[in-house]
Amino acid sequence: MDHLDGVVSGPRPGRMRDRRGRGSRGPMALPGPLSPRSVPIHRPARASFDLLVGDVLAALEPHFAVESDHVEIVVEEAPLLPQEWSEDVPLSVVSPGIGGSRIVLFRIPISQRCTNRDDLEDLVWSVVLDRLAELWHISPDELDPRPR
Repeated sequence: MDHLDGVVSGPRPGRMRDRRGRGSRGPMALPGPLSPRSVPIHRPARASFDLLVGDVLAALEPHFAVESDHVEIVVEEAPLLPQEWSEDVPLSVVSPGIGGSRIVLFRIPISQRCTNRDDLEDLVWSVVLDRLAELWHISPDELDPRPR
């Protein structure tokens, strides 16, 4: 066993590279008392965006109770556009229906127009308020519960 002389066994020194972009793994990534808000360390962009939309809708909850028109809000990745599409990619679409209306928010176009988390939050607020105001025929400023 002379060929094993001087070989150190045990964990590698330093941090390991995240080669596949899946975030950290193991006990440090699990929810616990030391992680922020007891959530996993790494959250996919889709889940983060869904939570942001949920926070916006929770702040608008009193308006949903007052308005009689049922509105369903859905998040999709990106719109399906024809090859010859030459305009800007839409951030959202409203489709009125008999049982209620549906607002579809497109995560990728909204996310790509923002440089940081604050811009993303402002843009999501703007898109949701504009579409709800369009459906309910009121001003977006009347809907916005945020302090000015």
